[in-house]
Amino acid sequence: MTVATIKKRGDAYLIRVSCGYDVNGKQIVQSMTWKPEKKYTEKQLQKELQKVAAEFENKVKSGKVGNGGNIRLVDFIPQYIENVKGSLAVTTVDEYKRVLKSTIIPALGHLKLKDIKPLQVQKFINALSSGEYRLDGKSGGYAPASVKRYYAVLQSVLNNAYQLQLIPSNPADSKKVKLPRIEQETQIYSKDDLAKMLNCLDDEPFMWQLYVHLALNTGCRRGELSALCWSSIDFEKAEIDISKSLYKLTGKPTDTKDPKNHQKRPVSIPPYCVQMLKEYQIQQLQRRLKLGTAWKGSDFIFTQSNGLPICPTTPTGWFSDFLKKHNLPHIKLHALRHTSATLQLNAGTDIKTVSARLGHAEISTTNRYVHTVESAEKIAAEKLGDTILNISGKVQEN
Repeated sequence: MTVATIKKRGDAYLIRVSCGYDVNGKQIVQSMTWKPEKKYTEKQLQKELQKVAAEFENKVKSGKVGNGGNIRLVDFIPQYIENVKGSLAVTTVDEYKRVLKSTIIPALGHLKLKDIKPLQVQKFINALSSGEYRLDGKSGGYAPASVKRYYAVLQSVLNNAYQLQLIPSNPADSKKVKLPRIEQETQIYSKDDLAKMLNCLDDEPFMWQLYVHLALNTGCRRGELSALCWSSIDFEKAEIDISKSLYKLTGKPTDTKDPKNHQKRPVSIPPYCVQMLKEYQIQQLQRRLKLGTAWKGSDFIFTQSNGLPICPTTPTGWFSDFLKKHNLPHIKLHALRHTSATLQLNAGTDIKTVSARLGHAEISTTNRYVHTVESAEKIAAEKLGDTILNISGKVQEN
């Protein structure tokens, strides 16, 4: 918001304050005319003029003057999408559109921007948490993580309105509302549970066996694994080129994009994974020859029965069904990535290398797994101490 400008118009003064742009990109300017009384001296006149201009500017900033905030939230959202789509991943924009359409617009879309206060935002958060407001037909409140995700979208929309100076502040600022507490939990397979899972995996289709083993050995994300092509594999170097991620927008076919944080990278794999890939390549080629013209695929490794790439969400559904089928504890597919990171660190791989293999933009992101290494190191120290005591013939006192 700019400082008030003053222009003399006859025996009166025009005071103007620019306060951003409307949804069509047109500048919004609020103005007033002040006609001074004749009793002022020139010095008194200038002092009073500056006082009037400052008061008017403050009223505009506080939303007490002007119609920028009269735009309804639902009418502002298309402009918001245009404003942010160049800076967000296509999958993020698609998710934002879904949340806006399914939840935020039905709950708050009818309100004018100026009428959305922290109170309305807090009520929205509370309603999501309690289950009072839910449109997907399910009972109970949303999980804290989901509430936080929906809130983040609303916060982004209102922050954009604030940046465009349509409202004097962001009513969804995190300092103004309370969110449900999220218990930070990184799911990681224990060695025993991992052994049970891998044992059951032997009864599954070979494609899924390969998928899980690659997930554990590379720590790749779901979309990165699903986007793998045969041209991504260097069999001689025993290396996979992670250069894209598979995604699917609502109502559109699957497509690929850069990996998260644009972290393209080569990842080495062990000899047994190379052998699995070779075996599966032969299986896929045999199926391709059998189907003939019915085969619609090209170079993807993980495919549907007709050769087309799998949907990025298919592995998640398969893994959940697989765990239920074998009465195994439920754990998210993404936990394979967490488990991979932990196994690498516990095996002595330095954190910088693990971070690079995972495609983390910052090593600080990888630090979340360090506590597991510390516990493993403590166990190792205790075992080493027992060994030395046994060698020396001494017995440790309890």
